[in-house]
Amino acid sequence: MSQGALQDIDAYLQVLSVERRLSQHTIKAYRRDLNKLILFCDGRGLLLWQGLNNHVARLFSASLNAHGMHAKSIQRILSACRGMSAYLIQKGELSTNPFDDVRAPKAEKRLPKTLSVDQITSLVEISLDDPLSYRDKAILELFYSSGLRLSELCSLDLNDLNLPQKMLRVTGKGDRMRDLPIGRQADQAIRNWLLQRNSLALKDYQALFVSKHGNRISVRNIQARVKHWAAKQGIEVSVSPHMLRHSFATHLLESSGELRSVQELLGHANISTTQIYTHLDFQHLAQVYDDAHPRAKKKSKTDGEKQ
Repeated sequence: MSQGALQDIDAYLQVLSVERRLSQHTIKAYRRDLNKLILFCDGRGLLLWQGLNNHVARLFSASLNAHGMHAKSIQRILSACRGMSAYLIQKGELSTNPFDDVRAPKAEKRLPKTLSVDQITSLVEISLDDPLSYRDKAILELFYSSGLRLSELCSLDLNDLNLPQKMLRVTGKGDRMRDLPIGRQADQAIRNWLLQRNSLALKDYQALFVSKHGNRISVRNIQARVKHWAAKQGIEVSVSPHMLRHSFATHLLESSGELRSVQELLGHANISTTQIYTHLDFQHLAQVYDDAHPRAKKKSKTDGEKQ
């Protein structure tokens, strides 16, 4: 490894630090990734940058894969090498980017784990002894009732609720809005929370869910509260908001078999899937939800007698 190549790497990282204002943590990660390329080339007696070409770049990617490195890690390393090579082209030390068409193997897609209906029931049946517990129950019920993304739930305002109609307006990815039904259990939990909310919320504050300080609850806070209650309720897996969303989709799909309706409720539609769903109206979606969701079904006479 020549001293000049090391100086080039230092200069490139300095550009990232100053011009792109990347954190020192990120800069260190870039250096570690580029060091892997250095070790690979040194082990084969290749001079950087003269010996670096597309064939070498492909061998480097293959070697990372052969050593069992995760696909996402390989993607990150190749990205660092691609950026470094682009910098060298600007300096005139490379004529083409050897990493331009080199891609990591596709990452294996793993479906998030789900909770069983019994686990969900245990999770949401928390003890209600202060305003925060009422808030948290409403959050847990709403995640599972309506399949919200974490960011969607966090950004809800009071005027997004239509409790008389048991409806919720959500702004999802790409600022796409969708109307979702709210299950009976979630509806009651939200109503109970609203009776407690004024004891915490700042005056005229519009966020539906607020922290103990009265402002909008943060994403991290929600994640922490979900984990807190899962542990307290004796659920022996790490529970996240996304797991609740995936459980919602899985349980509803198992009950209804309505794949397109479930995807519509989740807001998963891209351009092509939106075209598939154009004939579905909300009345149909609401009917699927009411008929299939475990915590959406209306009270029976037996339920009323028990209460």
